[in-house]
Amino acid sequence: MKLLAINSGSSTLKFRLYEMPDEKVLMKGSFEAIGMNSSCYNIKTSMGKIQKEVIINNHMDAVNILINELIGNSIISSLDEIKAVGHRVVHGGNKYSNSVIVTDRVIKEIEKIKDFAPLHNPAALIGIKAFAKIIPNALEVVCFDTAFHQSVEEKNYLYPIPYEWYIKYDIRKYGFHGLSHKFISLRMKNILKKDVNLIVCHIGNGASISAIKGGKCIDTSMGFTPNCGVMMGTRSGDIDYSIIGYIMSVTGMSYKEVDDILNKNSGLLGITGMSDLRDIDRAYIARDKKAMIAVDMYSRRIADYIANYYLLLDGEVDAIVFTAGGGENDDIIRGEVLKKLKPLGVLMDAEKNKNTIVRRGIEGIISSDNSKISVYVIATDEELMIAKDTYELFQNLK
Repeated sequence: MKLLAINSGSSTLKFRLYEMPDEKVLMKGSFEAIGMNSSCYNIKTSMGKIQKEVIINNHMDAVNILINELIGNSIISSLDEIKAVGHRVVHGGNKYSNSVIVTDRVIKEIEKIKDFAPLHNPAALIGIKAFAKIIPNALEVVCFDTAFHQSVEEKNYLYPIPYEWYIKYDIRKYGFHGLSHKFISLRMKNILKKDVNLIVCHIGNGASISAIKGGKCIDTSMGFTPNCGVMMGTRSGDIDYSIIGYIMSVTGMSYKEVDDILNKNSGLLGITGMSDLRDIDRAYIARDKKAMIAVDMYSRRIADYIANYYLLLDGEVDAIVFTAGGGENDDIIRGEVLKKLKPLGVLMDAEKNKNTIVRRGIEGIISSDNSKISVYVIATDEELMIAKDTYELFQNLK
């Protein structure tokens, strides 16, 4: 059967069309700058690439173009061939611990918590409604990025704030990148042939670490919002909250202005003026002072979370896994993290680390044979996780 995996942003729409259960990608691509003068789309099929600059007024336009390209390139002959559409939704609040079939109630719940993810949930709803209108016979599924972390216990997701804030306003740790952490957990279960205890490091422009026990998440670094945990490309991560009030008082900036800076102009960008790890690596190799400081800060914070979760797992860790753009391809960051974990008996094989680059098609173990804990580099695939969950729910209806 054919199904679509969809990731709708405020001005973007990314997609993959799969043949399931073979997990074969028939077409993939993205629509960019939706609603702007510079809108365009890029599509890739087995026949080649399609790149066009066109006016895309809204997500409905993008969906219509996508359908026309699917039919025009003979990927499908009829919309009836698409049996299901799976949508990534960033925030599922505390209601959903699994992907679910779209119903009116689910739509209302997503709308209810839209303020938890104001840039993402409303955009996802637009995508859901657009596909429901154009492909009404397809099963629609929502896959929440927070769902995998709902297995975290209350003692780990509560903040040390008035308990009534949790009861009245749902303020708690939610965690994000759940589709990625779930995908890696399942991959490692398949590799190690057991329910795994893992520390997963999703290192990209956004970064999160999770502790997984027996295949279930028991803690994760991101919190009420994604601007929590380790420093990231443009996000500050954990800081003293009093900084916010102090900067507001001495500069006259509003809370929103400070919040924007902490989300969009902090982290690696704030220290170095660069957010792309490739640029930072080049500056680091050239011994640029700010780049060296930033890499040390970044790797230290990642190592701190790994050490914390090592203790949380009682030292029973089957593997540490690096994934996502930086984790899969940045041997410098991985190397600096692993050097800091030497007191835990984690030992790196420098040559394996240097040569294990996912964009070159190489993944695997980068720890030495005598390392107390094996360290893996594994490619994540959030779109495939969406497809797997969607396919499973479709099959369950039969």
